[in-house]
Amino acid sequence: MTLAQQIDLSTTTDITPEGSDYETVRRVIEMLTLDYQAQPSLEVMAARLGQSPNQLQKTFTRWAGLTPKGFLQAVTLDHAKRLLGREGMPLLETSIELGLSGPGRLHDLFVTHEAMSPGEWKARGAGLTIRYGFHPSPFGLALVMVTERGLAGLAFADPGGEAACFDDMAERWPQANYVADQAATAPYAGRIFDPEKWSGEQPLRVVLIGTDFQVRVWESLLEIPLGKAVTYSDIAARIGQPTASRAVGAAVGRNPISFVVPCHRALGKSGALTGYHWGLTRKRAMLGWEAGKICG
Repeated sequence: MTLAQQIDLSTTTDITPEGSDYETVRRVIEMLTLDYQAQPSLEVMAARLGQSPNQLQKTFTRWAGLTPKGFLQAVTLDHAKRLLGREGMPLLETSIELGLSGPGRLHDLFVTHEAMSPGEWKARGAGLTIRYGFHPSPFGLALVMVTERGLAGLAFADPGGEAACFDDMAERWPQANYVADQAATAPYAGRIFDPEKWSGEQPLRVVLIGTDFQVRVWESLLEIPLGKAVTYSDIAARIGQPTASRAVGAAVGRNPISFVVPCHRALGKSGALTGYHWGLTRKRAMLGWEAGKICG
């Protein structure tokens, strides 16, 4: 067969896999590629395709290797890099162009996360080495804890409260091996509290260690834009558990990665500032600091 015949055959032979699953994935990818500015939710996409959100999530993830949301983030981040980099567009204009709510939401795309398996969580940290160090921050002394996968813990201490702060965090994973190592944690501390280092080229990787329910709540917290706040009932609705506001509140309180996973943006039903594991004053300071970054 000549080269010309091979080319002709390749353009006339349909090699599309049979089955509705492929068509579903093709339509989702097309939708996200063309309509990424609308930032369509899983529910919206499922409605367009006449499927349930759960069914669509499972089908797309099985075929594509990542969730529809993950694909949307990848598409959006790719455009963000182009606009901020090659085209030199300002941050706020880039956020609007991408269909995001503002610079804070754009920053959230630059925090990537993964969750440890339920088995790893049930082992209570057994076999896990956690390196830790205390560093100055805008909100007091910060305890930064990292594993080989990324940032696993971020807590805060007042002067003289370092030991209690460490014990509180270590109690979450009592079987882990803890190693004091400021050299390992310093780069994380430097990036977390310096907006100039919030970069999509090297996203901050965090590791969520908790129950399935807790991880779902913490992932929902990552979706709250900088300078915004939601109630526990809002979060409960987002994760498909509208009657679980109290359980959501408990999970928010157990968030091990304060500030980066922004549990300080969660409010009570009335919209009032409720308790914060590291102190209500610190929660007010974080919200004020973020508001200043947006206005500035």
